[in-house]
This record gives sequence, structure tokens and C-alpha cells, in this order.
Amino acid sequence: MAADLGNYADALQQVLDARKEWLERSEMGKLKENLRAFQTSFTTLYNIFLKKKILNEDPYKQETKISELEVPDSSAFQDAKRLEQLSLRLSNYDSQLDFLVNFYQLGMDFLNLDRIKRIVGLIRYIDWINLTPDNQNLMTKAVAEMMTQAKVGVDTLTLNIIGECLTKLSKTTALVINTLKDLNTYSRESYKLSVRQNVTKSMAANEANMESIKKKMSATMQGAHFYKELIEEIIKEDYSSSGPDLRETLLNSLKIPEEKQKTVKQVINYKNILLEGIQAIGGASGSLNDICAKFEENQNVMESIKKGFIYAIKELIRQITHAEPEEVVYFLEYMDTTNNTPVKEKVSFRRFIDDVTKKSRLLSSFVKGSAYNKLTAMTEDQIIGYLEKNIRDVQALHKTMNAMDDHFKANAPAENREAIKGIKPELLTLKNIIVRANQLRYEYSAQKEEEEQMKRLRLTPAEPPASS
Repeated sequence: MAADLGNYADALQQVLDARKEWLERSEMGKLKENLRAFQTSFTTLYNIFLKKKILNEDPYKQETKISELEVPDSSAFQDAKRLEQLSLRLSNYDSQLDFLVNFYQLGMDFLNLDRIKRIVGLIRYIDWINLTPDNQNLMTKAVAEMMTQAKVGVDTLTLNIIGECLTKLSKTTALVINTLKDLNTYSRESYKLSVRQNVTKSMAANEANMESIKKKMSATMQGAHFYKELIEEIIKEDYSSSGPDLRETLLNSLKIPEEKQKTVKQVINYKNILLEGIQAIGGASGSLNDICAKFEENQNVMESIKKGFIYAIKELIRQITHAEPEEVVYFLEYMDTTNNTPVKEKVSFRRFIDDVTKKSRLLSSFVKGSAYNKLTAMTEDQIIGYLEKNIRDVQALHKTMNAMDDHFKANAPAENREAIKGIKPELLTLKNIIVRANQLRYEYSAQKEEEEQMKRLRLTPAEPPASS
């Protein structure tokens, strides 16, 4: 019996090593890609909820520090606290997903059973596959109801964005859960193998019980979690009459799936990737218009402070003489995150609004307008140059607008501060649009580079065989 179990432990080790290598090589990249698509889609919907005032902004969101993934609260709440609770919970959910995608160590050695369980909990926090108002899950039901509100009175582009996000959330939920099941299976059997190697390898059948295994584990595997369910599986697989069949079945289940024969790779239309990027950055138009409208209102608030008899006389003279309005100049300061240096910028308010309005009109024509039609006739080099320029332009506007938002809030008198309109939801939407456009630009560059490498490999002459 001991020899059989020793041989099984060796065979299990080999199968798990091969499975780990396969998971790292084939599945971890897909997991990261699907999690990023999941997070981007949710954040886009979350920003739409903020923009439509279906949710309130969390004032402490940027100050929250996360050290480990935690599934947000899903307990019942009173109707009177519905808006407050949904705003806090979904803000937390957005932050947890951001931490998972951008800061979590998604690696085989890091993802133990507890951490896999946390990720599963996050992905299943809202049932995107069955997002209906009659869903029994409290948060799913609430988000489904909010989704109905979000679709009221929006333009076709926003409706399309909502539809695309919901489709991606449903699709990536299934893909992520399937990968996590594979990782969970590997982690379970690795845990059981470790217990066998450190605890039960020298145990006779009459010794192998829950109490004795737990006692020995506390001495030989200090700090290891005790999973009762998995210890029961070890006892059945190693010491019961059905053990040999269970062990054989398990070894077969852990074998690497046979990779399907690769089909002939379809020809990629690289221009379409770039044009999709052009349309993505074109989606910034709506947010830019909304920000300009809020800035105009904020500027009116700032000007109302100085309005009085003298101001009225000056304004009357200006109108009679058809003079241009007095130039309003703001001196803005912000940190450039690309090189972590402070930037000082002098901005003429009226000229800035005019420039943004012109840029917005141009971007709007990228979605399906005259500019888009012209771009379809251009070469790939011309299109990518145009895409990169407009991404840079929107990035620059994002920085300036963020600084101007801070300026309005900081300089408005206390009695007028509540009248100042913030633009954080619009800035978040712009950021996601920039990210999406950049992703398509990177995708184009990566696939072109891969194609060039394949061409070079095909052109490289084979090395002569070694002489005998």
C-alpha cells in the first residue's frame, strides 16, 4: 500500500507540474485579458450611472487603500438608504476590480485557494449572465433596475456602448469562471499532494483520520489552512476500497487537454482595427461637450461674484461699442503623471472653450461622418498617425480639464461653492475612451509586428545539418 501511494504521489507530481506549465503558458494570459475586458466594461457602465445621477460619487474613493481583494457587501438594506448603499457598494466594486486587474499578482504561485475564491466572489457579485429585475440576487436585481434607468433618454451611441458592455460582461464572466475552475482544481490537488508529502505519507490506514491528520499538520505544515473537505478526499482516495479507481480517475482528469489542430489563420484587416480606434476616440465628443457646458456654468458663477454697478456699466459700454468680452485667463497647476513633474499652464478660458468645441465637432465626425469616410480611403500609416495625434490631443485636454475643475472648486467663494459643477464622471469616461483607443492602437502594432516576424522567419534560410 505504501509503495502504491508513493508511486501515486510521484505520478501526481508529474501531472501537476505539466498542468501548471500549461496553465501558465496557455491560460493565464487569457485570464488577464478577460479580467481587463470585464473591468473596463463595468467601469464604463459605472461612469454612465454617475453621469445620469443614478449613483452618487463616493467622495472618499480616491483615498481608499486596498491590500487584499474583498467582495463588497451584498446584504439587504432599507429602501431609505438604497441610493447611499448602492453608491458605496458599486464604488467599492469598481475599486476592487481596478485593484484586481492593475495591482494583483495573477500568477500560479500566488493564486492559492483563498485568493481564487475571492476572485470568483468578485466576478459573481453581480450575475451579468442573468441580469434581470426578477433575479433573486439583491445586487443583480438592483443593477438590472439601474440599467433600465440608464437607457432612458440617451443617444444611440450610448445605447450601443451599454449593449456592448453588457455583452462583454456576460461573455467574460463565463470565460473567467471556466479558467478559475481550472486554477482551483490545480490548487486543490496541489494542496492535497503537499499534505500527502508532509503528513500522511507514513500513515497507516488505521491512523489516517481527520483528528490525527489535523494534529500532525499543525506541527509539520505551520500556517497552512486546514480544509476539512480536501482532507476527507485524501482519506477516501488513499485509504478506502474505492481509492485505486478514484486516484486513476483523478490523474486522468488532470491531464492537459489536447490542443486542437490550428486552423489556417484568417487574414487580418489591419485597417479595420485602426478605424475602430478612430471611432473609439471619436466617442470623446459627447463628454467634451458636457464638460464645456459645465465649465460655462461655473464661469458664470465665478463672474457673478464680481458683478455689481461698476461691472454693469463696463458691460453696457462693451455692448454699445461691440467690444470683445474681457479675456479671462486661468493659471493652472497640475502634476504630469508621465514623468511626475509639476506643470504650470496659462489658459485663456474663452479660447480654450472654442478649441474644445472645434475638437469635439471633429471627433464627432469620426464616429460615422465625413471625416470617417475620408479616413477609410487613407493608408494605414496615415490613419495611425491621425489616431495617435487625436489620442494625444484628448489626453492633453483631459489633464487641462482636470486642473480647471480643481481650480473652480478651490477658488469659488464658500457661499457659491455648491453651485460649482464637478466633472469627475465625464473625466472618467474620457479616460476609458483613451484607454480603449490606445488598446486598439497597441493591438494593431502588436499584430503587425507578429506578422513581420513570421515573414522574417520564413525568409531565414534553414541551418545546414551538423556534419557527422
